[in-house]
Amino acid sequence: MQRQNKQQEDSFMIPETSYDIVVVGAGPAGSTAALYAAKKGASVLLLDKKREIGSPIQCAGFLPDASEVKALLPEADLPGALKNYPDSCVLQPIRTQRIIPPNCNAKEFAVKGAVLDRRRYDQYLAEQAAEAGAELMVKTRVTKIQGTTVETSGIFGKHTIRAKAIIGADGPNSLVAKSRGLIMKPEARETSVAIEYQVRNVDIDPDALEMYFGKDYVPGGYAWVFPEGKDRANVGIGIRSCMAEKGVSAKEYLHRFIKKHPVAGPKLKNAVIMNVIAGIIPVNGAPANTATADSLVVGDAAGHIIATNGGGIPPAMIAGKIAGETAAEFAAGKCDLEEYDRRWRAQFGQALETSVQARQIMDGIMKSDALMNAAFRFISPEQMKVMQCGKLPGPVKLGLQALSRGKK
Repeated sequence: MQRQNKQQEDSFMIPETSYDIVVVGAGPAGSTAALYAAKKGASVLLLDKKREIGSPIQCAGFLPDASEVKALLPEADLPGALKNYPDSCVLQPIRTQRIIPPNCNAKEFAVKGAVLDRRRYDQYLAEQAAEAGAELMVKTRVTKIQGTTVETSGIFGKHTIRAKAIIGADGPNSLVAKSRGLIMKPEARETSVAIEYQVRNVDIDPDALEMYFGKDYVPGGYAWVFPEGKDRANVGIGIRSCMAEKGVSAKEYLHRFIKKHPVAGPKLKNAVIMNVIAGIIPVNGAPANTATADSLVVGDAAGHIIATNGGGIPPAMIAGKIAGETAAEFAAGKCDLEEYDRRWRAQFGQALETSVQARQIMDGIMKSDALMNAAFRFISPEQMKVMQCGKLPGPVKLGLQALSRGKK
């Protein structure tokens, strides 16, 4: 009996030697891909290097309501978990978004959504994938990819696993993307450095997202105060190093914002820091190709980020659904895997490209607080909301282009 128990113990969490699909990374993109691949009958192994799904968290966690996402991306087929998820995943419902330019003359507009507990939400997504039949292995790192053979190492030992297709949902420094050449050329690749604190004991508006602009606090990006409850918030900044003061780090900019900003400072003066979050955000769109004959990339690994606001959860999950379904069809011999690239671009590729164009135009404005103040004066709250969603209305585009040439 002891020998039998030992054999059962040794075999626990040992993966099969082959699967239809191996998904690397169990964030929103990877778990969604695993879910929809499994739903279509594929055998799926979902790997994640973290010891706990969703921890450490890596973003502020605002998720727009499905109606907002559909208005932004009308052609997109939304995954179920973008429309419905447990109340336990919600830290704070949101009703308003407030934009604060350098002169602090704020504008605001209505927006529906929620600040999520990303740990719970990510675990919910992974659980959904597992319930659909995907196998999940945490604390397991991919060490090598050779063809469609994946070598792993982690708490459950070292394994060599074959697959028909590999899905890379392993973040902006994706090993899958690098191994398959699915990356931007170095001259085109650009990222934003983000650092954020989860804080307590702050005097904030619990119903409103606040975004702050100004080159002295957030060069080439914005600072945010996202409520996580009555006196709780995620406070952070995303900056571009190429636009920052020489020798000033992202952390120093964040401290400057918390201590000295005339609007945010008083709200945050008694803040108690409970958690530190840091990461990088790709802000230059997707590479020319996101799929090969046997592999594809999704989410941050594919640059699926709305460049004007850094929002990545909705596009990552929409692409994740497409990735899982396409990979399952490929494994069943029904399509080429490269079909994934055409499918996701048809659903939200134009919005992604437009958001990059809008960000590039804003780059010229962000170098001058005077130009930013002028831009904010002529952009209406309704137009501001459209811009935050990655679109660029014609009159606004012309006005910003004129401003960036110095024609105030």
